[in-house]
Amino acid sequence: MADEEKKAKAPAKPRAKKEATSDSGPVADANAGLPAGYVARMQQHYNDVVRPAMIKQFGYQNVMQVPRVTKIVLNMGVGEATQDSKLVTVAAGELQKIAGQKVVITKTKKAIAQFKIRENLAIGAKVTLRKIRMYEFLDRLVTIALPRVRDFRGLTDRSFDGNGNYALGIKEHLIFPEIDYDKIDRIWGLDVVVCTTAKTDAEALALLTLFNFPFRKRQQQAAA
Repeated sequence: MADEEKKAKAPAKPRAKKEATSDSGPVADANAGLPAGYVARMQQHYNDVVRPAMIKQFGYQNVMQVPRVTKIVLNMGVGEATQDSKLVTVAAGELQKIAGQKVVITKTKKAIAQFKIRENLAIGAKVTLRKIRMYEFLDRLVTIALPRVRDFRGLTDRSFDGNGNYALGIKEHLIFPEIDYDKIDRIWGLDVVVCTTAKTDAEALALLTLFNFPFRKRQQQAAA
């Protein structure tokens, strides 16, 4: 009887906090290392400029219907990893500087003898940005990085996937301000995928245009 009373009085053990995960691994805290109450400039821009303009253009009846950017995925492939596996670590370090949070090493799912690829071979790095870090990256992308691209003529509006998501390729990671040109040995390319809640490509185009994405005009794209 005494043992049962002790068990009843004993405090319950706290449950271990479950780590949030995504398809690419653990999800980093988007607010980690940022001051409490901090609002990114692009987030404020969305509230003050983008949302009212979208409501006016498309006539949404509810604020919750207005499309928004949900996440940005950065992916850096390292084809040379088949000869030198250490290059993946170097590329991942560069991507982490750009993203501002921990990245995930991507590995092959099956072997392809023709390309000398083994199963479970580290072949690149990726990271998913959400919330504040997403808006911070968006700001750096359109205001600093893209204008530094050599011979830049604007983005094409033909890279939407039909579901409101937009993808663009960057040939040189040097365009990001976090990268020190004098301290790198290789130039890496990366893919940027901007995911939105827009139901159509037209809505997504309008949304990203209001975020100051420098899209080319149709006439320029036809000439190109």
